[in-house]
Amino acid sequence: MLLKELSALASPLNDQQIGQLQQAVAELSPQQLAWISGYFWGLSQTPAAQNQAGLAANPQPLAQAVATAAKPAGKLTIIYASQTGNAKGVAEALEAKAKADGVEVSLYSADDYKPRDLAKETHLIIVASTNGEGEPPDNAISLHEFLQSKKAPKLDKLQYAVLGLGDSSYEFFCQTGKDFDTFLSKLGAKAITPRIDCDVDYEAEAEAWSGDVLAKVKETIGGNVDEVVVPLHAATTAGAASAYNKQNPYAAELVANQKITGRDSGKDVRHIEIDLSDSGLTYQPGDALGVYYTNSPELADEILAKVGLTGDEMVEVAGESLPLRQALIEKFEITSANPQQVAAIAELSGSKKLQKLAEDKDKLRQYANNTQVADVLGEKKTKLTAEQLAGLLRKLTPRLYSIASSQEEVGEEVHLTVGLVEFQNGDNTRFGGASGFLSQRAEDAESVKVFIEHNNNFKLPADDNAPVIMVGPGTGIAPFRAFMQERDARGAEGKNWLFFGDRTFTQDFLYQVEWQKFLKDGLLSKIDLAFSRDQAEKVYVQHKIVEQGKEVWQWLQDGAYLYICGDATYMAKDVHEALITVAQEQGGKSREDAENYLNELRKAKRYQKDVY
Repeated sequence: MLLKELSALASPLNDQQIGQLQQAVAELSPQQLAWISGYFWGLSQTPAAQNQAGLAANPQPLAQAVATAAKPAGKLTIIYASQTGNAKGVAEALEAKAKADGVEVSLYSADDYKPRDLAKETHLIIVASTNGEGEPPDNAISLHEFLQSKKAPKLDKLQYAVLGLGDSSYEFFCQTGKDFDTFLSKLGAKAITPRIDCDVDYEAEAEAWSGDVLAKVKETIGGNVDEVVVPLHAATTAGAASAYNKQNPYAAELVANQKITGRDSGKDVRHIEIDLSDSGLTYQPGDALGVYYTNSPELADEILAKVGLTGDEMVEVAGESLPLRQALIEKFEITSANPQQVAAIAELSGSKKLQKLAEDKDKLRQYANNTQVADVLGEKKTKLTAEQLAGLLRKLTPRLYSIASSQEEVGEEVHLTVGLVEFQNGDNTRFGGASGFLSQRAEDAESVKVFIEHNNNFKLPADDNAPVIMVGPGTGIAPFRAFMQERDARGAEGKNWLFFGDRTFTQDFLYQVEWQKFLKDGLLSKIDLAFSRDQAEKVYVQHKIVEQGKEVWQWLQDGAYLYICGDATYMAKDVHEALITVAQEQGGKSREDAENYLNELRKAKRYQKDVY
């Protein structure tokens, strides 16, 4: 009998209860309806239900219903070590799957988990990204240190699994995941399934691994039947999020694209404004905007010509069959190369140059990081099939940009500061995939597909009276523009100090008028500028930090929060070294004590980085 055919005469429910039931299930899928069928059967078997006079005697909204379920003898704990949010997203998906499978599960950010509780765990999954040069994310520093210390307990009763996220173009690929795997194994824990190390295109591999590890957890976790109270509304709405996210990006309109470097600058930096009206998307300063982009059609045609293909050949991408040229434009990463790809092209082409590079990991990585796919293929002309070419390419993944605005200031917009990646390779001018799209092609596109990537590891202090020191050369200035807009809107009393640097004052002082106004209005307490090419000797932000060391140290003693945004390869390391020098010279600390001091600042979230 269909629900709409029910009546008080044909069922033990009264009209009010039937109406509530119809409303509750109106938008549920067949799978959800099947789940609820078993859910209510479990409710009917409880002693409380059997002794009750019936729902008719005491009708309650169905959203408050509870049920009994099988409670496992053990419990699954999931911990994520995440810098930008990818590991957190995988962990949250794992949690949702575990709950759907009836597994008792708890989810923790690594900095919210008490490391000593590991001795009480029976089943553990760690999802870990890697930060910088093989370092753990900020939220996992304490856990990472604890597992290496003498305080770490024996874990011979623990079963665990580790999933690592990283980028194979970096030397220390998935190092944090490898570290956690090693630490747990040394403490006697047993792996449920081997660790996997996922590259930037991680979704499919992570999903398959998640299904496998959860199946094994269910096999090993055991179970006995106890009563567990489960709110129905929690089961049906868990995981409910914004309508738009990484899996379902919002098709937004680009409303401004303004070059903010001078006419004679050697850089092309754009201020981009995107309209989020009607999206419901919200963000905080420190968050990032994920941008899905399309590749240059001209670049796709160049690649096709180099491998002897027309582009009309059909290929399958994620279960979808489409022409190869369309796939190159919309589905594949065809700008950035990676070491595995270069090695594969070396084998297919027989290029002696590439084969020699493939024998040296460091040289291979350096070459891949500085050469686009088309130029790797151009080392030796080689005919490939459509399947071979597709097999060489990684799935196109969105680029993350630090948000340069506060919603308190700009409302339903989001602003970005985008430096166009541009360089010469022989006679060819090469552009970055996402930066080229946003700078040159997005205005002609129907829309820009975007989502918000929340970053809880790069946030203003909750205390508006706390001082803030910001170090953001080049496009690293972006989040600090958002910080200032936000502190202005809040009426924050805390002092603000900016260290900014670039090539020249006249051509490269990004948002100069705005910073001068912040300074004039008193919102910005202090600014130090380092323009490297305005004098014979190169001057960078790290030099200004050491130069102002006495005052930097005093601000830190007064509780200042320190933020760094920008280049991870050189700038962030150089700034860190400058801070070590300040701690040694102004704080009288040894090198080791200075490192420990900065580490403690990181743990206290007073030293935060957004580097790339």
